[in-house]
Amino acid sequence: MSSRGVRRSVAAMFLAVAATAGMTVSSPTAGAETAPPTAAPVWSGMDVRDYRGPVPAQAGTLIAQVPLAAPLSLPGAAQARRIHYATPDQHGRPATSTGAVFVPAGTPPRGGWPVIAWAHGTTGLGDSCTPSAQPRSDRDTAYLSHWLREGYAVVATDYVGLGTPGLMSYLNGESEAHSIVDSVKAAGQMGLPLNRRWAIVGQSQGAGAALNGARRATELSRGTDLDYRGVVATGTPANIEQIISLAGPSFPPVKLPAGLNTYAAYILAGFIDARPDLRPQSVLTPLGRDLVEKARHLCYPEMQSVMAGRDLRTLFHAPLAGIPGAREALARYMGTPYSGYDRPIFLGQGLLDTDVPAPSALSLYAQMRAANQPVELHVYPSKDHSGTVLASMPDSTPFLARIMR
Repeated sequence: MSSRGVRRSVAAMFLAVAATAGMTVSSPTAGAETAPPTAAPVWSGMDVRDYRGPVPAQAGTLIAQVPLAAPLSLPGAAQARRIHYATPDQHGRPATSTGAVFVPAGTPPRGGWPVIAWAHGTTGLGDSCTPSAQPRSDRDTAYLSHWLREGYAVVATDYVGLGTPGLMSYLNGESEAHSIVDSVKAAGQMGLPLNRRWAIVGQSQGAGAALNGARRATELSRGTDLDYRGVVATGTPANIEQIISLAGPSFPPVKLPAGLNTYAAYILAGFIDARPDLRPQSVLTPLGRDLVEKARHLCYPEMQSVMAGRDLRTLFHAPLAGIPGAREALARYMGTPYSGYDRPIFLGQGLLDTDVPAPSALSLYAQMRAANQPVELHVYPSKDHSGTVLASMPDSTPFLARIMR
């Protein structure tokens, strides 16, 4: 297909996404989710934002653990701890991540509690946005508490660079995959009654991270006794790189909701950090550079306010795709794999989702089916991005019970 044909195809996909999201020029914030202002972080006595200690060469090595501050725990957790562990950063260098581990109440089954690795959605790139240093949202509290009641321990990575040195590499599939798998390795060194069987569960940004983790889980856990079983992903951002690669002074053709504008700013910040050799910042206007710098520090609620009503075209003075190799680099940076899985996949998607509109996840499902992957799709016609998480539980609960036997 010619480059013009590719552009028309992706533009058509964008317009389908826009239509699904209810976007119009006159209503740029339609469908955007709101969130309360970000609170001051609580580090539970383990503030490692400027950590300069030794980093173990073995990824997944537990460095430290402390009790998680009580206000940050979950209902139904008999134990809640904050962990610090080794995992590579987006440049492949030895680095560290933090996370939280929650253990159910009651007597563990023979062999210990099976483990769910939770991959969180977008909170922002600044250290204040670190999930293990913030109270969980009402939705995530209900969701994670459900899994505790079902008899799973929950290991919740923050992703490398969020609350640790460096920048969290937003939607960087390879980096997030390492953070997820290495968090489960580290949890196994805590002296807790944890089973070797584990699965990944993720939402939104975390759904993309979960699928990248699922694609690499067997490989990255080789040499351990971990037994990876499958993945649950809701609100999955997929094929978004095809749209981002067209960004420039004439694209997208409409103003986007504040939430989508915010995600775009986070993607640009992460991509610039991950690929300095391409100098993606060279196509940005002074306004674009200022907003990307804000994206490096502001959490989602605050960045959403900054990006409300913005026209993304004003961030660019030249097309991003005009940078040699940028399109391919974006695909490597944030692409969601549609083949190569060795364990079952659960995809959940709300048709009223305006943060990750349905064409994104549905196109991924079609790709997976064409590649003969072990995937099942669950669609929730009356649910939006957030609502799909809890609505999916009647389907994802038996799915997990089946694959974790």
